[in-house]
Amino acid sequence: MAALSLLSHNAIRNQQHRGVLVEEIEGLIKVYKDGRVERPPIIPNVPCTSIQPELRVTSRDIIIDRFTNLSVRVYAPQVQGKVPVLVYFHGGGFCVGSASWSCYHNFTANLASKVGCVVVSVNYRLAPENRLPAAYDDGYNTIMWVKQQAAYGGSNTEHSWWLSRCNLSSFFLAGDSAGANIAHNVTLKIAAETGNFRPVFHKGTILIQPFFGGETRTASEKVSQPQGSALTLSAADTYWRLSLPVGSNRDHPWCNPLVNGASKLKGAQLPATMVCISDMDILMDRNIEFCSVMANAGKTVKIAVYKGVGHAFQILNSSHHSKSRTQEMIAHIKAFINN
Repeated sequence: MAALSLLSHNAIRNQQHRGVLVEEIEGLIKVYKDGRVERPPIIPNVPCTSIQPELRVTSRDIIIDRFTNLSVRVYAPQVQGKVPVLVYFHGGGFCVGSASWSCYHNFTANLASKVGCVVVSVNYRLAPENRLPAAYDDGYNTIMWVKQQAAYGGSNTEHSWWLSRCNLSSFFLAGDSAGANIAHNVTLKIAAETGNFRPVFHKGTILIQPFFGGETRTASEKVSQPQGSALTLSAADTYWRLSLPVGSNRDHPWCNPLVNGASKLKGAQLPATMVCISDMDILMDRNIEFCSVMANAGKTVKIAVYKGVGHAFQILNSSHHSKSRTQEMIAHIKAFINN
């Protein structure tokens, strides 16, 4: 009877542990003590075919690696001649988000149509189940896959629907928020291994409100955000706790690229970089400082600041003002790519 009571007590205790919530960002993610993760369907997933006809864009989902479940959603504009390739990483604090979220699907379809480029939108592994550098590895492996397609050339009939429309001699990396962080860190990895990417060439990187952090707070991080802001300081801190290697703090170089004198930035042979900054974003000061360090290190940096809008306005805010700023952003991206 004593053994039975002990077993019952352990069963109750284990059940309680499974129900203990250890991290939460309301409406987005819940992490329990037993490792279980819940992501409420706050934004709907849409099929790749759900594109407005006037955009004249074809889209399909492609699995790159069945073992890691790495996949991409490719968008090819129906245009004459060859167009650039843009590899895009969605945001979501490394913990949530998808290329098939309606907001990202609509944004990347618009990029393909209005910028005039083939967009490869990446579904990378999410934290905390797969902490960094998993997302960076998925980003790098996606570039290697693009390189492989370039090597196949016209012989790959399975992907001819998009390969035939793009110029694979050069490509761009882009992303917003955590996706911009991924784009930056994949850029550093590519810069260290330039010889591995022939016959393709990394021509530039576009960082939209890049998600960086640090232990010391900046002035923009201390400003109170209005109700419903896409990114608050507490949410940012939670994302970093869930995504960085266990035991790391926010001065880990994956979070704070300016730590240790930004030696990685100064020593790397980086392509031209465009940084899109929102003046009502808690990340504004970090983004500006990042651009300053890059410029002082002799890197080519183009800065675009969007007034009166906050974090992720281009995908989450449907106001007339945000739509106008989004069109500005798309025009800036087009100019950067076609420069």
